[in-house]
Amino acid sequence: MKKIWRNNSYTILLIATSLILSLILASGLKLEDEKYIKVTVKSGESLWEMAEDFSDNHNLSKHEFVAWVERKNGISDGKIYVGEELVLPVTPAPNDAEQYAGIDLE
Repeated sequence: MKKIWRNNSYTILLIATSLILSLILASGLKLEDEKYIKVTVKSGESLWEMAEDFSDNHNLSKHEFVAWVERKNGISDGKIYVGEELVLPVTPAPNDAEQYAGIDLE
């Protein structure tokens, strides 16, 4: 056993470290998606208006909010289109009722 460890210790440590980091990153990505809401862009909306509308639900300045939304959603020059779905840095309220088949569930 000592001979195996001596010859392959770096490989074993590299594999173990890679597995641990992969698990940490995978769990972190799942949590990140749950922290934010998705909205569908309506006619006449802009990123700046969204920053104002959700100002009570985030701790960012309007400029930081718009920059975050552009980066996360792959938007350039602030151009958004009707029907486009955007992820916003707004934590969903825990008391929001979910809707299923037209029935409010609480």
